[in-house]
Amino acid sequence: MDILSLRSILKFNAYIGLAISIFFLIPIGAGLIYSENIKDFFLFDLLLFAGNFAVIAFFFKHNIKLGIKESIISVNLVWILCSLWGAIPLLLYTDIGFWDAFFEAVSGFTTTGATIYTDIDSLPKWVLLLRSLMHWLGGMGIIVLGVGLFSLINPTGSLTLFKAESTGIKLEKLTPKIKDTAIRLWGIYLFLTLIDTLLLKIGGMNLFDAVNHAFSTISTGGFSTKTESLGHWQSPFILWVTTVFMIISGINFLAHLKLFYKDFRAYNSEEVKWYLKIFLLLSILLTTVHFFSSGDTFFDSITHSFFTIASILTTTGFASLDYEQWGAMATALVFAAMLIGGNAGSTAGGAKVIRYVVLFKNLSVQIKRILHPSAVIGIFVDGQRIKNDVLGSTAGFLLLFAATNTLIALYLFARGYDTLTSVSTAIAIVGNIGPGFSLTGPAQNYALFSWADKALLSFGMIAGRLEFYTVIMLFSREFWKRF
Repeated sequence: MDILSLRSILKFNAYIGLAISIFFLIPIGAGLIYSENIKDFFLFDLLLFAGNFAVIAFFFKHNIKLGIKESIISVNLVWILCSLWGAIPLLLYTDIGFWDAFFEAVSGFTTTGATIYTDIDSLPKWVLLLRSLMHWLGGMGIIVLGVGLFSLINPTGSLTLFKAESTGIKLEKLTPKIKDTAIRLWGIYLFLTLIDTLLLKIGGMNLFDAVNHAFSTISTGGFSTKTESLGHWQSPFILWVTTVFMIISGINFLAHLKLFYKDFRAYNSEEVKWYLKIFLLLSILLTTVHFFSSGDTFFDSITHSFFTIASILTTTGFASLDYEQWGAMATALVFAAMLIGGNAGSTAGGAKVIRYVVLFKNLSVQIKRILHPSAVIGIFVDGQRIKNDVLGSTAGFLLLFAATNTLIALYLFARGYDTLTSVSTAIAIVGNIGPGFSLTGPAQNYALFSWADKALLSFGMIAGRLEFYTVIMLFSREFWKRF
């Protein structure tokens, strides 16, 4: 790597670090409001700001230019560095070790929502807000934030970086400059957060809890301010509001942005249709199972079932009840939701609905080609032909998704954990969902794992958040030779 590339990477990461240090003032402010000890956190944040500002000043005359190689390295570095920055305050103020703090911060920024804390209610207010803020920043993507705020990056470089960070099978922008698209996406993100906060406040939450849960909901993260998660409030209104906003956040944010241009066609896409169909089908089935296997009323059954499927399908990870107590069929339905995920271009994790749409259309075409060898048959989604490179990329992703889950599950099983814990934890981590089953179920946490387990699971969260290719490339000799 030449010196100019290194300077671009360092300067870009310094801008992200500078932005993070400014956002960290929000939990510091909460600490001051609630008269909590934030002295060491403030000093750390001051050092974080000064250090990144010094890097920017040192490379002041250098114009950032990010090609494919620099973008991929920058993306990986950003998630690791931000996780380290988020871990240090937790390490300073809570009685946990380094890998616990790092795991919690990775879980925050990747919007996984898996926690090592056993008593969340006892945490300081500023720690709770810091965890939710990490969700909120990671939800839309720190790289998208950087591209949107810092116009110093050249257009080609910013587009490459956006591709490295964004999820889904293709990149789409609505404005001539990707920076403008990113800024407008963040505008939609902030708008939804404010509306969700207002409705949660109306539903009975205090302002602090409402802000935290809005951060976690719109980012589809799942961190709560209560050990019982949203089950603490026992409020159908809060559960339905959160259900609606989780489903909204699981839809491609470009569709929400197009709505402001009075273009409703994005909501009529095959992915959105299948996403809503899957949500309704699984929710109705779970409602039926829950109603007949418990003494709850039909209204309670439909409320908790729709909430649970929305939470798992969008990879948010909130809980209102321990759904493992609803029987084997309920577990199977929730497990099915874990395997799917939200829409491409949303804050949700998982495999994404669009990839399954492409996969099953491809299977259908392959069967037709066997039956009609001379026929020329294409694969179309929303009236557009899917190119072979997209088909290959989709198949490759699903293979990497399955392989990563398998390897982590086998590792956990070899460590002595039961099959359900091993398999569900792997999927919950790689899919950025949060809760799994058995030892990592909705009523449990991740404190039981060793430091080595947490290190591997942290890698799984980052790999899943960046959708594998961006991480796997770093281990390729061809990548380092060619670029």
